[in-house]
Amino acid sequence: MTYRNRVLQSLENCLDSLANQTLKEFKVILVDYGSVLNYERDLRELVTKYDFITLVRCEATQQLWCKSRAINIALKQCDTVCFFVGDIDMLYAPDFVETLETLKSETVTTYFQVGFLSEIESKEKKNFADYEINFKSNLEATGMTLYPTALLKAINGYDEYYNGWGSEDTDAHVRLRNGGHEVIFHTDSILMLHQWHPKHYRSANDLTPFHTELEQINASYLTYVKETGKVKANTNFKWGIYNQKDYEALNTIDQTYSITNKSAEFFAFVNAILLVDKDVVIKLDVKKHKDYRSQKQKVKSVLGKKTMTFLKFDDMNNRILDCMVNQLRGKAYKYQFNVKDESISLIVKL
Repeated sequence: MTYRNRVLQSLENCLDSLANQTLKEFKVILVDYGSVLNYERDLRELVTKYDFITLVRCEATQQLWCKSRAINIALKQCDTVCFFVGDIDMLYAPDFVETLETLKSETVTTYFQVGFLSEIESKEKKNFADYEINFKSNLEATGMTLYPTALLKAINGYDEYYNGWGSEDTDAHVRLRNGGHEVIFHTDSILMLHQWHPKHYRSANDLTPFHTELEQINASYLTYVKETGKVKANTNFKWGIYNQKDYEALNTIDQTYSITNKSAEFFAFVNAILLVDKDVVIKLDVKKHKDYRSQKQKVKSVLGKKTMTFLKFDDMNNRILDCMVNQLRGKAYKYQFNVKDESISLIVKL
C-alpha cells in the first residue's frame, strides 16, 4: 500500500480490517512516499499497533507523486508467490486473505470488484457484511490486483513514467495481456469496500510539485502502450530504487544557478546543465526577468521591433517536470513552484 498525507482515520480503519483477517499468513509493506512531518510522525505511531506492517519511508516530500515507484519499492522486497496491490482507503472483508489464498496463481493475475460506500455509511462502525454499498466498480477499475510476483517482476513492475495520478494500474494489466498472460476480473463476491473521502484540491499557495497536463499525458501514453504491444517497462532506467544517501546529499549543494524566465536563458540551462552535469548537486533559482511584461517590450512589439522572448512560469514548471519524468527519473530532487510570486526552485542530485 502507498501513502502520502492522507487522513489517518481511513488508514486505521483499513488496518483494523486487516488485523481481523481469518487467515493471518500475510504481511503488508506500507510505503510512505513523502508525507510532510506531522503526517509522517502520526503514521509511524499508528503502525506500531500492527505487527504485520513494514513501514518504508521515502523522502520525496517535494517530488511529484509517483505511485508506480512506491509500489515497485515494495515489489523489490516481496519474496512471496503473490503480490497484492491495495489502497489505504479500503475496508477488507474478514475472509479477504483467505480468498486470496484460494485464488493465488503463478500465471494468472486477478483484480477485484470494489463496493463504494457513501459519506454517511463510511462513518459507521459495522461488521463488513452489514455495510450498505452505494455502487460497485466496473472492469475498468484496475487498482485492487493480485499479481504473481515473478510475473510482475518479469515485466519490470509498474511503469515509473506515470507520475501524478492515473493509468499506472491499467498499464500493468495491459502489458501483462500484451505478453500473453491472463488477467481476470473477480466479481464472485465483494471483498473490499471503499471508504468515502473528500477529493483533494490544490490551494493557490500549494507548493507541492504539480504538472498541469500530466493526467492527460498519462492517458495518451497508455494508448500507445496498447497500440505498440509493449510488455516491459522501465527499460532505460533502474526501477524500484530508493537511495537515502542521495536525498541526504541534497543538503550539500555543489553549484547554484540563477536564471530568469527569458526563454534563451531557460533552454540554455536545461540543455547545458540540467541534462548534462553528472555526480553533482545543483540548485536552480528562476525569477522574473526585469523586462517581463514591461511597457518597453510592449511598445517594441507594437512597433514591430525585435523583442525578447519570455516563457510563462506555468510552461517552465511543466518543462522542468517533463525533464524529471523523462530524462532524470529516479534522481533525488526537491522542487517548488511558487505561483503567487512567480518563482521556481530546484535542487537535484545529477
